[in-house]
Amino acid sequence: MSQGRNRPSPFILFMRKLVKNDQLVMTLLAVVIGGCVGSLAILFVEKIDFFQSLFLGISGAWITEYIRALPAWKVVMIPTVGGLGVGLLLYYFMPGGKPKGPADVIAACEVGGGQMSLKEGVVALFASTFSLACGASVGREGPAVHMGATFASWASDKLQMSRSNTRVLLGCGVAAAVSASFNAPIAGALFAQEVILSHYALKAFAPVVIASVSGTVVAHQVVGNVTAFELKAYELGSYLEFPAFVGLGIASGLVGILFVRAILKTQSQTEKLPGPQWYKPALGGFCVGLIALWFPEVLGVGYEATDNALKGQYGLALLFGLFAFKFLATVISLGFGFGGGVFSPALVIGAMLGGTYGTMATSLYPDLSSGASAYSLIGMAAMAAAVLGAPISTTLIVFELTGDYSLTIAVMCGCVMATLVNDQMDRQSFFLEQLKARGLDLMNNVSGLLLQQVKVSDILKQEGTYVSVDAHLPHIRKKLLRAPGGLVYVIAHDRRLYGVITWEHLPEDAFEGNLDDLVIAADIADTRPPVIQISDTLDVAQGILEEVPYHQIAVVNPDEGRAYVGCIEEREVMNAYNEELLKKRKQEHGG
Repeated sequence: MSQGRNRPSPFILFMRKLVKNDQLVMTLLAVVIGGCVGSLAILFVEKIDFFQSLFLGISGAWITEYIRALPAWKVVMIPTVGGLGVGLLLYYFMPGGKPKGPADVIAACEVGGGQMSLKEGVVALFASTFSLACGASVGREGPAVHMGATFASWASDKLQMSRSNTRVLLGCGVAAAVSASFNAPIAGALFAQEVILSHYALKAFAPVVIASVSGTVVAHQVVGNVTAFELKAYELGSYLEFPAFVGLGIASGLVGILFVRAILKTQSQTEKLPGPQWYKPALGGFCVGLIALWFPEVLGVGYEATDNALKGQYGLALLFGLFAFKFLATVISLGFGFGGGVFSPALVIGAMLGGTYGTMATSLYPDLSSGASAYSLIGMAAMAAAVLGAPISTTLIVFELTGDYSLTIAVMCGCVMATLVNDQMDRQSFFLEQLKARGLDLMNNVSGLLLQQVKVSDILKQEGTYVSVDAHLPHIRKKLLRAPGGLVYVIAHDRRLYGVITWEHLPEDAFEGNLDDLVIAADIADTRPPVIQISDTLDVAQGILEEVPYHQIAVVNPDEGRAYVGCIEEREVMNAYNEELLKKRKQEHGG
């Protein structure tokens, strides 16, 4: 990390002097970041349309009838040649030769200090553009998220922002990308905090919301206030349908788990194939082209198929066929190395699953059913929630995509059940499972993994404030006044830790003087204080500090009969974590 990170840029210093409020500075930056990322998101979509018109001969998401009219050799050749181009681009210009996406944004946010490579971001953007343009079964929202985060990281680096502010601006970039791509400002803000930042801290909330709104406003100026799917309002058939909604949520959760596992398994098996990495997307493109000969709807983002399912225009056989083959085409596309996201394919798969389920449910109980198309809406939301691990923002994205809130409770029911299935099966979102496959298990606490490398003895410097067991009240009061955080340790004559005293442990009349010679430390001390052994690692200390009301914790030596040797504070643990994180980043960059 550059030394400039320790000192804000002249621009930031000027802004702070001008507005005299750090939060307002971040808000102003969020407006700029949001507007720029919103513009980039629109350019990204237009770039996809441009290259798609070159590769396929048609732009936009409604391409099925056009593809049906193409010669079979051309339907197979286009994704194959496109895959070859994507493979070569990644092989020669992307470190590691693999596409980037939201998982890399999460990793940068959690363990990388918010730092992302601008070069990798540009290469990833072109790889995803070519993948979508040649018909790979991937989504465009994941690349947009990575693009927005890359831009925000680049801007943060130029402005020499602190690590915490860099992470906030990263969230701003993601929120603006999602809101501009979906015309979904509420979902964009919540997605950034639910999936990327993994918290709803007040410091980040306002800038992220502002950036999301800014990105939406820019998008509205270019494409207008439109939704991806124009639907008539659904009506809930009966509250007796809720068992069926629960069943669809459970089915979506199980399919989501299978979907994620299939992609990751295919990726790992593809790496074992002989030969260079660059030809593998072409092999995947060939397979996708073969599927498109019978089901051209699997090509691209799949909005056309989703729209038709939501309008009830597909029969049972076609719904199930598209469910199975869109599932397969997406697994092949992402497994063999195409660039792109997983959200849009999850919507298509979920809509087809919901439509299939709803058609069968309607045939059994026609008088109670809301209709197969309503189940498609619930299924697409539940499937996306299971894959992304973000039920709140996913629900809102679906509502803002469709503009239909009439089935709110049904959609929420499906999303919750799908998420519960994930939790019960101990599965995480697609992005976190991707990182786990790379050896980075964020759910098992990356900070804990780093802190396991440091022992308490390595950072123990403070002797702490302490008194003997027979110290009287005047002495205890004097020590408490000087003790950081108002915490005094009580030490026995053999140096053994006896207990702790805080202001709360003093008697009510402790300042009246009549108890000064009567009460000693041993009488009022908490004799069961939290402690840590000198041989423990800092992840143990952090776990204890999170559970107790004290900002510091006593360190004892068990080899000397629990002898008191000092104390460590929470800030010392975090400083040690930051130092280990810096060491890790230097090692990764060969520094």
